[in-house]
Amino acid sequence: MDNISSYSFFTFTALDDYSTSSRITIFCFALSGYCLTLFVSLVLIFIILLEKILHQPMYIFVCSLCINGLYGATGFYPPFLYFLHIETNVISFGDCVIQSFAIFSYAGGEFTNLTVMAFDRYLAICRPLYYHTGMTSVTVWRLLTFIWMFPCLTALVMLLMTLRFPLCMNQIDKLYCETWILERLACQVDTAQFMISAIFGCLIIAMVCFVIFSYIKIIIACKHSVQNHKKFMTTCLPHLVALLNYVLWSLINVSYVRFGSSILPQGFKNFMSVSYMVVPPLVNPIIYGIVLTPIRTKVIYALQRLRRKEKAEQEI
Repeated sequence: MDNISSYSFFTFTALDDYSTSSRITIFCFALSGYCLTLFVSLVLIFIILLEKILHQPMYIFVCSLCINGLYGATGFYPPFLYFLHIETNVISFGDCVIQSFAIFSYAGGEFTNLTVMAFDRYLAICRPLYYHTGMTSVTVWRLLTFIWMFPCLTALVMLLMTLRFPLCMNQIDKLYCETWILERLACQVDTAQFMISAIFGCLIIAMVCFVIFSYIKIIIACKHSVQNHKKFMTTCLPHLVALLNYVLWSLINVSYVRFGSSILPQGFKNFMSVSYMVVPPLVNPIIYGIVLTPIRTKVIYALQRLRRKEKAEQEI
């Protein structure tokens, strides 16, 4: 095998045992999940963008988190729905590489978003005087640049390192392409690639540790102030739930990749592999929409206006 183009396509073996009726059922559920994810995310994004009162760092980062969730869901759902619709398990090499980049950068983007949001809440509660002078529009833009550039550059480097070597297999035991899977298909083992993977893993662990440290400081500050306790319940609690939600489903996916067992039913293994791309993008906007009072108020007001408009049109 002289070069990586020896394989022009990949086959998803995770779909081999599904009948036509099963594919139709899964297609309906997947399409409903994608449409619901689009709806709740776009509602939250447009509410934040259109309401000037929500043009604050915390809500801007919430908006960024929802956009990243949409990005990840779009990287997974459309190809998956396409495969189910035409009843084929084959993806081209180029499409597989694009999907691998999208999913890897989405996963990294979730961690960078949640880390910056923890930093924002730490400053707001533990250092309120510095927050109003330090969290300027320039600082917000720099943090947004970090949120999006770090995972994209990391995904690009990981893919370039992976694609240097020819592949010995073209069968993927998953419902989508991702960088870790392509690494396992490569014929050669690259020490530098493992080093980069280890560095990326350490950075993710460092982010999680930073978030934990931030919340320890926040909880300590809340013990001595009723106002800080109120801030924690109204602004930090949804972020903490979103963080635990994503970390939990990510660990389930990692467990599947590293310790997947042939004893488990294929359907359960498929759920384990897609959970971190399906659940957080759908649940996070709902959490923030319900818990954050300013967003909830604006959503209710918008729905009431829409309802009144429909009634007026019916009366005419």
